[in-house]
Amino acid sequence: MILMNDFKAEPEALRDAELAAAERVLRSGWFVLGNEVRAFEEAWAKQCNLPHAVGVGNGMDAIEIGLRAIGIGPGDEVITTAMTAFATVLAIFRAGATPVLADIDPRTALLDPSSVERCITARTKGVLVVHLYGQLRNLNSWVDFCDTHKIDLLEDCAQSHLAQWEGKTGGAFGRFGAYSFYPTKNLGAIGDAGAIVSGEASIADRARILRNYGQSERYYHPELGLNSRLDELQAALLLARAAWLNALTERRREIAATYYREIRNPRVRLLDAPVARENHVFHLFVVACERRDRLARFFEDRGIQTLVHYPVPVHHQRPCKEIRRDLRGMRASEQHAEQCLSIPCHPQMDDAAVGNVVEAINAFH
Repeated sequence: MILMNDFKAEPEALRDAELAAAERVLRSGWFVLGNEVRAFEEAWAKQCNLPHAVGVGNGMDAIEIGLRAIGIGPGDEVITTAMTAFATVLAIFRAGATPVLADIDPRTALLDPSSVERCITARTKGVLVVHLYGQLRNLNSWVDFCDTHKIDLLEDCAQSHLAQWEGKTGGAFGRFGAYSFYPTKNLGAIGDAGAIVSGEASIADRARILRNYGQSERYYHPELGLNSRLDELQAALLLARAAWLNALTERRREIAATYYREIRNPRVRLLDAPVARENHVFHLFVVACERRDRLARFFEDRGIQTLVHYPVPVHHQRPCKEIRRDLRGMRASEQHAEQCLSIPCHPQMDDAAVGNVVEAINAFH
C-alpha cells in the first residue's frame, strides 16, 4: 500500500535523534517552558529569517494568540478563505472577532483578491491568507492590497513550512505568521505543537504573556490569557526533526515535479505549478476531478491511499452557515471541495511508488 504518510519508513538516523532528544528532556527534569523551548524558538526564527518565534500549544492557538496580540477582537472582522481547515476560522471566533469568508481562485485554491475586496467593510481589520497545500503566491500584491485598504495582513502558515516568495519565508509578509507542527505537517511533532513568528518584538512579547495564562511574571496576570505552552518534549523533538526539514522538503519537490511532468489525463486537472521551486513545499499534492470519488476508489483498488482536504467548505459547516461571505457566492470554493483529491507526496516514497501513482492516474477513465 502506498500511504499518504508513512512515518514508520522514516530514516533510522532521524528516529535515533528523536530518541536522544526525548532522553535529554527526561534526564533534565524540566518539562515546560525551559531550554528546549527557547532553543527551538531561536532555531525556528532563524529558519524563517525572522527575529521572533514563540512556541505555543498548536496551530489554532497560534492564530488566536496572534490576533489577540495585535488587538483584533470583538467588533472586528477578519476576512479569510472558506477552503481551509476549520481551525483557521475557529481561531478567529475564539479571539472574539468575526470571520468573513471570501472565495478562491480555482487555479490555485488560494484566496481571490477580488472576492476579498468585495468583503471589506468599515469593521474589517485584517485579511488572514492561508498558504494552502504549502504554496506561497503573490505575497507582495497582498502586502500592497492591505496597505491600500489600511488593514493588517496575517498569515496561516500551517502547511507552508519554509516556503518562500521572492526570498522571504512565509510569516515574514504579514504582522505575524502562525505555524502548526501537527504530526502530519512537513515539520511535525509527535503530538500537538505550534508557533507564532513575527518581525515585531511587541507581538512576540505579548504572545508569550497570552500563552501562559496572561502572566507577565510569576503570579502576576495583567490580562486574561490561555494555557497554550509548547512543552519541552515536543520542542526537543522538533529541534531534531528541523535538521532534516530541508532535505525532506526537496524530496517532496522532486516528487511533485515528476507529477507535473508525467501526469497526462484530461479527466484530471492539476493546480497551477509554482512560479519558482521555492514557492511550494508540497505539504499536499492536490488534483481535481469531476468524478473524484470514482478516482479515489480507482486508486484504492491499486493499493494507493488518497484523502480529501477539505470536502466541506467552511460556510457549509453548521456553526458557520450564517456568517457573512462574498455576496457573489462561493462557487469556486464549493466546486473545489467537490472535486479535490490529495494523492501521496511524502518524502519516504521511492521512485517506484511515484511511478505507480503516475501510472494509476493516467490510466483512470
